[in-house]
Amino acid sequence: MPKAAAEEHRIAGHTVRLSSPDKVVFPARGFTKRDVFGYYLAVGDGILRALRDRPTTLQRFPDGIEGEMFFQKRIPTRGVPDWIRTATITFPSGRTADELSPADLAHVAWAAQMGTVVLHPWPVRATAPDQPDELRIDLDPQPGTGFPDVTATAGVVREVLAELGWTGFPKTSGGRGVHVYVRIEPRWSFVEVRRAAIALAREVERRNPDGITTSWWKEERGERVFLDYNQMARDRTIACAYSLRANPRATVSAPVTWDELPDVEPDDFDLATMPKRFAEVGDPHAGIDDVAHDLTPLLEWVARDERAGLGDLPYPPDHPKMPGEPKRVQPSKDRDLKG
Repeated sequence: MPKAAAEEHRIAGHTVRLSSPDKVVFPARGFTKRDVFGYYLAVGDGILRALRDRPTTLQRFPDGIEGEMFFQKRIPTRGVPDWIRTATITFPSGRTADELSPADLAHVAWAAQMGTVVLHPWPVRATAPDQPDELRIDLDPQPGTGFPDVTATAGVVREVLAELGWTGFPKTSGGRGVHVYVRIEPRWSFVEVRRAAIALAREVERRNPDGITTSWWKEERGERVFLDYNQMARDRTIACAYSLRANPRATVSAPVTWDELPDVEPDDFDLATMPKRFAEVGDPHAGIDDVAHDLTPLLEWVARDERAGLGDLPYPPDHPKMPGEPKRVQPSKDRDLKG
């Protein structure tokens, strides 16, 4: 068959070129680059709500999900449309990068044209890149646990948030996990917001210690759902709401209501089904920007935990050592603990 001609689309006042539209991106289901491009247009309001003005890392698959993959953090200075906006972010090392900062749907379409499948925004806006405005709670199932365990844990998170007077917005991860997002005032540093996330996770863990854990070391987690507090460390990102995931089914990280969550299956939401759902029910995260919460109560919990001898927890292994951080040595290999 002859190669399909490139297409031009007018989106948000910009012309976006779609080359090789028939290139297969998801071989198991036959979804093409045109399908990915069209998908992101179909969920436009939702994906923009998740991405607008956020520095965004692009997970690119130029030859489809079974080919080479790479994360693009720096947008090139050449060969990029002059309307593309970027935002400067600072990594833990102190180095900087100008990342894509979507201002409109044309930016998302351009990313899809570049072979992007998954979009990973920072929890900050371009105007305040060092002050997160989004508290992300990542519920990660461990071996021996399943999606019902994760949704039950999300219910405990909802309970704790309700006691704070806060509103959380859940979504599937596109896999077996669940994410809960809370908008916060952009007044605190990454260090402070991460400590607040630890305090929240510890409170959730207290409600069900047999089923929920904050233990960083896998050998200590057991068959419990892990609350990954390190998703709030600088330069850690999560696939955003409505982002496709790079798996054979082409699943989607799907926003859902709290009432829906206990009954959904992650595979219910994919490239083929999400546009229809979005057209019929809209965006369950439509109200996420209505309120930005004051982080002070969680910072008070941080102080309370410290008085009880519960300080910081380990950072990810690629993160610079931080003041007050405990040793990054798994307990079974810690000679001091062994005596």
